[in-house]
Parts: sequence; structure tokens; C-alpha cells
Amino acid sequence: MNSNFTIAVHSLVYLAYLPGHMASSETIAHNVATNPARVRKVMSALRNEGFVKTKEGVRGGYMLDEDPGKITLGHVYEAIARGALQPSWQTGDPKCGCPISSNTQTVMDFIFKEAEDSYASFLHQFTVAAVLLQIKAGT
Repeated sequence: MNSNFTIAVHSLVYLAYLPGHMASSETIAHNVATNPARVRKVMSALRNEGFVKTKEGVRGGYMLDEDPGKITLGHVYEAIARGALQPSWQTGDPKCGCPISSNTQTVMDFIFKEAEDSYASFLHQFTVAAVLLQIKAGT
């Protein structure tokens, strides 16, 4: 999995920490310690899901558009990184006639889908608001 999920969670928690305030991609990038262009890419996906709203211009930026207590990390994962557990490389050759080579990828696809569903289900236990509270508590 790439770091876009972590960038998304960090950005949402940061915006939850600043309720009612806009933060520019540069400000968020500084807080996350990454590039503003990368933040804009992640924030675009979050905007498409309705988690943030944007305002263009000098005083523009990003603001939460959803209650942080309603945004689960599972929602964020599904918006940003769904499918990231499964490698892009495919194993075997379905045309070779060997049952191992022909069927291993199908079984692996099932395993990765089940793992992904379990992971997303686990992440649904945590909200952006709960992450913010844990961070503030220092745990």
C-alpha cells in the first residue's frame, strides 16, 4: 500500500483540529511533511467523496465538509486505497494447461479480496474524531 491513505487520514485529522477553518494545500503539506501537489491529489479524492470542500483563491483551501465523528478510516480507505493490498503482478498462465498455473491467481484474487474486506471492516471501527482524540491524548 502506498502512503496516500496515511496522508488522507493525517489531512482529515488536521482539518478536524481546525474546525470551521480553511487550510491551503501548502499548510496541510507542511503539517503532513509531504509535497503540496501530492496533498492536492489526495484531497481531490476526499472532495469527490464529500469529506472536504474547497475554496479557490488567495484565502482558499480545504475544509471538512462532514462531521469527523461520521468519517471512518474505512471510508477513507475505500476512497483512497481500495485494491492496494493486491499486487498488480499476476501469477501463472491460465492457458498453459497446468492446474496450478491456471488457477493460482483466481485463488489469490479471492484471498486478497477477503483480506481487503476484513481490513476495511477493521478500519470502520475508527473515526477521524476518535483519531484526533487519541492524538490529543498522546496515545
